[in-house]
Amino acid sequence: MTGHTATIPTNRRVMTRKVRKAIASVLVTGLTLTVLFAFLIPMVYGIVTALKTDSQFSKIGAPWWPASEAQYEYEGRYYDIYLVPIGDELHTWALVDKGRTVSYFVDPRDPEAGLIEWEGQWRQLERAWGVDPQWGNFSEAWNTIDFPQLLTNTLVYAGVTTFGAVSSAALVAYGFARFRIPKKNVLFILMLSTVFLPGAVTLIPTYFVWNELGLVGTWWPLIIPAFFSWGTNVFLLRQFFLTIPRELDEAAMIDGAGPFRIFFTIIVPQSTSALTAVALFHFFYAWNDFFGPLIYLAGNPDKFPITVGLTAFNNLYSQSTNLIQAASLVSSIIPVLIFFFAQRAFMQGVVITGVEK
Repeated sequence: MTGHTATIPTNRRVMTRKVRKAIASVLVTGLTLTVLFAFLIPMVYGIVTALKTDSQFSKIGAPWWPASEAQYEYEGRYYDIYLVPIGDELHTWALVDKGRTVSYFVDPRDPEAGLIEWEGQWRQLERAWGVDPQWGNFSEAWNTIDFPQLLTNTLVYAGVTTFGAVSSAALVAYGFARFRIPKKNVLFILMLSTVFLPGAVTLIPTYFVWNELGLVGTWWPLIIPAFFSWGTNVFLLRQFFLTIPRELDEAAMIDGAGPFRIFFTIIVPQSTSALTAVALFHFFYAWNDFFGPLIYLAGNPDKFPITVGLTAFNNLYSQSTNLIQAASLVSSIIPVLIFFFAQRAFMQGVVITGVEK
């Protein structure tokens, strides 16, 4: 009896734990789906808006999804389709003959039945809408602005600055992680302090310097600073380099390798994930950079990246919301594809450089 009675509370505790785990799993899953839904709302709105017609925005009672007012061809002519109430039911009929109190409709599902008489004011009826995505909005947006030129400028800007930012940050981080430098910690703190310095503080002096050098209106004020390292990138790479065993460096030194050979043959191959994460961070930053190109490339539309080009397009076609959204979606295709193909290395680099350290 004693052993049997002791088993019952144990089973109850086990069942209680399972129930709690199940409830926790459901709550976490529900919270995750809710957050995911909230993040996807802007993207869904952008896609839906890009597929709408121009007239749909001005029509009262238009649905939120891409649609156009339905019509039906009857005896060689097109007639508008309305939602006609008959008793408790709504029928989608085409209005053939309009009258003040009596109108005549035809049922698109049974046109052989002939005209249907309906008493009432047809102006009070709601139009029927059919799904009609306007895929041509993307080609129209592509042809309206010089997308190939904008994408080329943006790719060049993002690619060159990404190479400069990653290579310079890797070299500086290698120095902080491996070499004995006088006042190294003080220098490292000073470098990190530049991260907290607002860009508005240095904007006017920096612009003045580039203007005196005669480089305003060119790509150089945007490209050259990327080759002098950024504090955030150096911090992330330094933290990762510290996790690489020094024994590998010592073994390479015994074989006669110098600092640069150690960097390129040991440090860089061991840091692919961290370098990929930093590269993607900077690439997305450069791809979305708006203020820098706007300041330094003003008056040179042939050099505009896609962010500034879309702003100019928005000013010219402010009434065509669908074309603006279509152009924005086209501009996001390349970053999405790059992140999709590099997501494994990117996420591994974020975990290693961010969470563990």
